[in-house]
Amino acid sequence: MEKKENVEEVEVLEAQIQHLQAEIAELQHQQQNQDKEMTVCFKGQMLDALLYMFAQKQDDGMVLARLKKEVEDLEEDLRWQSQMNGIRMNSCTKKTLQSSGSKLVQQICVSGHCSELIFQVEFQLTEVKHSQRSERMITDLNVVMDTGDLQNFSSFLSGVEETMDLLLFFRTQRAFTDRCDDRRRTFQHFQKKYPSVVSLPGGCRSEVMTVNHPKLPGCIVFIHWSVEVSREGQVTPNIDLLTKIPERALQLFPSEAVGCAAEAFHSLLRILGPEAAMESVIRAVSLSQDA
Repeated sequence: MEKKENVEEVEVLEAQIQHLQAEIAELQHQQQNQDKEMTVCFKGQMLDALLYMFAQKQDDGMVLARLKKEVEDLEEDLRWQSQMNGIRMNSCTKKTLQSSGSKLVQQICVSGHCSELIFQVEFQLTEVKHSQRSERMITDLNVVMDTGDLQNFSSFLSGVEETMDLLLFFRTQRAFTDRCDDRRRTFQHFQKKYPSVVSLPGGCRSEVMTVNHPKLPGCIVFIHWSVEVSREGQVTPNIDLLTKIPERALQLFPSEAVGCAAEAFHSLLRILGPEAAMESVIRAVSLSQDA
């Protein structure tokens, strides 16, 4: 009788063990399915990060190679953008000042250069999220540039900081440096073409080109080419002709002819354009030298 009871207890225990094993197998199956679903949901960089951290069936070299390719693509895009807009960024830093469910405030500092003009821009970017959209706003804009000789540009910068118009700053900066580069190329061209007549006392990026007559010391023609920037961001080249004639030389020439030189030059500018008008003046001095 006792033996029969022991057999029944063993059978009950075996049945419980089988039931527990079945439950364990079902739970393991569910866990595997959940792992697969999570792996399918994560894509791109998130999937790479998970695979890299947990070493799941993918070689580390493949993950690093893919991430390296993405970085190279971003760098190529940045180079292309820099070539298109003429502005090259040197650094960009962000600092979070406030972060909540609906509002994010960041302090951003960007430095770079456009041609020879170096700049640093600091501002606060506030992003407020609404139910269906988000709104961004720039505040506390501060622009730092080396503008010791650019008084008109400094006035423009003050206006940009007041209006918080960051896009206007970058657009005007590109237009301004383009006009300055036009002047530099023109001055260098004439200095190379007429080395005995043309000189650039302040360097190729200065506003002044001089035309000297070697046989008439003290008689100098100045071409003054400034680039004006209005407070609203309008960029305008302004070219003038000035003369320096000693008193002895003025006695030999009619004062009317000397006084009308600037007006005649402006007429040439309107008819021929800057380069042709300047070359006309330089050639006139060169021919008088040969004579």
